[in-house]
Amino acid sequence: MKIKKGDNVEVLSGNDKGKKGEVLEVLPKEGKVVVKGVNVRKKHVKAKRQGDESGIIPVECSIPSSKVNVVCPKCGKTTKVGYGMEKDKKIRICKKCGAKLK
Repeated sequence: MKIKKGDNVEVLSGNDKGKKGEVLEVLPKEGKVVVKGVNVRKKHVKAKRQGDESGIIPVECSIPSSKVNVVCPKCGKTTKVGYGMEKDKKIRICKKCGAKLK
């Protein structure tokens, strides 16, 4: 997968179209990512021990990685990820402006 944990991405389609957020988790076997503030569901939690709190908490669920694009830190646009070489190391680059992605 070309998307990594910590990338800033924008959702391309679905209920959360246009939302931007940071990738919290990548699930490569399933082809999905978890993005902060996107696809938020309510989860009912029961207290496990005495003293723990029970209630309804918001949880971010995974979405297909094909529905998100990386946002370039230099040009600020959504872009595809390309690869290049720098000192015998493979690095990720922005396809639109050529800036190095972290």
